[in-house]
Amino acid sequence: MTSSAVAPAVPAPPRTRRGAGTATTLLLAALLVAAVVASLASGPRALPPSVVLDALTAFDPTNSDHLVITEVRLPRTVIGLLAGLALGPAGVLAQGLTRNPIAEPGILGLNTGAALAVVLAIAVLGARSLTAYVWFGFVGAGVAALIVAGVAGVAGVGGRPATSPATLALAGAALTAGLGSVTTAILLTDPNAFDDYRFWQVGSLAGRDLVIAAQAAPFVGAGLALALLCGHALNALALGDDVARSFGRHVGRDRAVCGVALVVLAGAATAVAGPIAFVGLVVPHLVRALAGPDHRRLLPLAALAAPTLLLVADVVGRVVAAPREVQVGIVTAVLGAPVFVWFVRRKRFVR
Repeated sequence: MTSSAVAPAVPAPPRTRRGAGTATTLLLAALLVAAVVASLASGPRALPPSVVLDALTAFDPTNSDHLVITEVRLPRTVIGLLAGLALGPAGVLAQGLTRNPIAEPGILGLNTGAALAVVLAIAVLGARSLTAYVWFGFVGAGVAALIVAGVAGVAGVGGRPATSPATLALAGAALTAGLGSVTTAILLTDPNAFDDYRFWQVGSLAGRDLVIAAQAAPFVGAGLALALLCGHALNALALGDDVARSFGRHVGRDRAVCGVALVVLAGAATAVAGPIAFVGLVVPHLVRALAGPDHRRLLPLAALAAPTLLLVADVVGRVVAAPREVQVGIVTAVLGAPVFVWFVRRKRFVR
């Protein structure tokens, strides 16, 4: 049966403010630019912003400072930008899909799936370069997402209602435990695989080059574009499945589209930088506090805030123990764990 009636639009959350949203966007954009400059200028040898600008606009191959900026700091800054652009919206998608404010891509098993794929690539196929890890990380995250969706029945089968978001999170937790055990078993029996894997597993922006960035950029771009289209869908899903259907939303299709965006973004970030914790958890709460609950604003703002946080954490890791450095995955965990505890103590997470 067809109808010419137009489904009512999903109402925007009441706290959306156009002027405040513009100011927040400009603020986060300015902070991101400052973080990029700090990333290019900071290290064992600090360089002034004027030298950074000269290296980018008037590169001199005989200038050692220019070589440091373009060959070492620029690639890790680009990797940080890409990973942040992926992790921020991925966190918003994970929390929106599960209706769980402490969800992140890792809770759905995506990071563990990527990690197992990387270990298998090293131990079975003999992969030894980060360039090879990228593709296996994508595949592992995608397979993990399919398993979780199949176990949880997230999109429903045969017209039956979809399984609850709590079941989706539980399926992800179970998969994480299972795949983590398999990964550990392989590493314990293959010392060579462990030696290669441990540098990727800790989460780092160092040691990557622009080739890896070029491989990941199309996936990040496609996933980000798809994620930005999910704002209306996530607003509707936040009201509950029945209410979303009353507004003309196809709940199963919306979850599937948002799930694909989540997998692409989480897989890209994990593949290029390793499993970096807490960025996808903390950033959605930060931008939600600044701009309200409207996912149409949360997604682009998270794409600005997450790379800023990631680059700042990387700069902290470079200067706090100079001339050595602390990997960015360790810094984000140290900074994010207290925030996580604070969220748990301050808020009720029962849905």
